[in-house]
Amino acid sequence: MLFYRAAVVLSRSTLNYLAGLIRRHRKTIGSSWRLLNPGRQALLVLVHLRKSETFAELSGGFGVSISTAWRYVEEAVGLLSARSPKLTRALRKAEKDGLHLLVLDGTLIACDRVRADRPYYSAKHRCHGMNIQVIAGPDGTILWTSGALPGRTHDLTAARVWGVLRALERAGIVTLADKGYQGAHTSVVLTPYKGRNKPESQKQANRSHAKLRGPGERANAQLKSWRILRKLRCSPSKAGHLVKAIAVLQNYETNRG
Repeated sequence: MLFYRAAVVLSRSTLNYLAGLIRRHRKTIGSSWRLLNPGRQALLVLVHLRKSETFAELSGGFGVSISTAWRYVEEAVGLLSARSPKLTRALRKAEKDGLHLLVLDGTLIACDRVRADRPYYSAKHRCHGMNIQVIAGPDGTILWTSGALPGRTHDLTAARVWGVLRALERAGIVTLADKGYQGAHTSVVLTPYKGRNKPESQKQANRSHAKLRGPGERANAQLKSWRILRKLRCSPSKAGHLVKAIAVLQNYETNRG
């Protein structure tokens, strides 16, 4: 096996944040000794999530077994996912922060599946994956992410399953969404006009809508800057927890504590 030095493009502040979570967890469960200290475990996890290195590669790079690398990642993802806010709490914080506009968007997290697994196949994206709903601020800050549903699930259906539309209606915050959410039947979710040969006024409204929605849709791009989300090679059921964990890390990295 050959070894080489590499870098991961994240701040030391994010590393220290994750290491702190791991250190407190170890103290809580009474884990007195492990092969890697909290800082090294945190680095292993960040390398896996950010660069999508396999457990075999992590094993060689950090001097642990493949099963230990897997356990370290699973533990850290669980700790991070638990810090992801619930929907009502996220909307309450948005209201408290004075946000008068939100962006709702769905994204597909691709995964290794075979065509026989029809529930996971998205005809829109022409690949297998899991549907994730994301609510972001107008500047692209990730406020909330949903659990995962099979890729064939329509965005509007997914939003209804997770109770997003009801929660937004109760919060009363205007939310922009793409054409996939037409038919939401809620006064706060605004979608573009649909159809051909629209009058100029509707075309202009759509352009303004897209201009306001665009920065918010950067949230999905930020999530997928973590390469593990570009194509999952694990159980699709883990997609939701991975996205929540990465959203916590991405927000911390952006805000730098």
